[in-house]
Amino acid sequence: METLVLSTGYEPVARVPWQRAIQLLFLGKVEIVEEYDDRLVRSVTVSLKMPSVIRFLRAIRGRKRAIKFSRENVYARDSGRCQYCRQRVSRQDATYDHVVPRAHGGHTTWENVVICCFPCNQHKGGRTPAQAGMTLLTEPSKPKKLPETFRLSFGYEPGMPHAWRKFLRDVAYWHGELEP
Repeated sequence: METLVLSTGYEPVARVPWQRAIQLLFLGKVEIVEEYDDRLVRSVTVSLKMPSVIRFLRAIRGRKRAIKFSRENVYARDSGRCQYCRQRVSRQDATYDHVVPRAHGGHTTWENVVICCFPCNQHKGGRTPAQAGMTLLTEPSKPKKLPETFRLSFGYEPGMPHAWRKFLRDVAYWHGELEP
């Protein structure tokens, strides 16, 4: 089971295991906003409902961490666009392409991975862009920072706890792209 973590302003910032949520609670760093009705956490001396949503009591200011190399962050770096045909690609439909295929000695790094749509990925196959007659929209590189609009790496999906819906729905409303 996971727990949704909110900032001091009730904005979702992460999902953590329930054990980490309990640890933060006992350290006095968070408060419980919502609980699972059917789950209990028991120790020798304490019994409490498992937290579903927690909120930080104070703003967290820490050292800047390096940007993690992940599919989500590659998607953010590439602005959600296929790097070959320039079409917008949803997170669910995005594929991740090695510019220099692994079969040709390419590595899985910031400088060699881009997002692309399924048709472009199929067309390129195990070739380099030059061999496939394709050009990249931008040369892939490790970003110094990611666009602010991609801070939240998840939205509400079926199967998530119902208590999360109101927090994730509001973020999607305010941070989602408007249609023309």
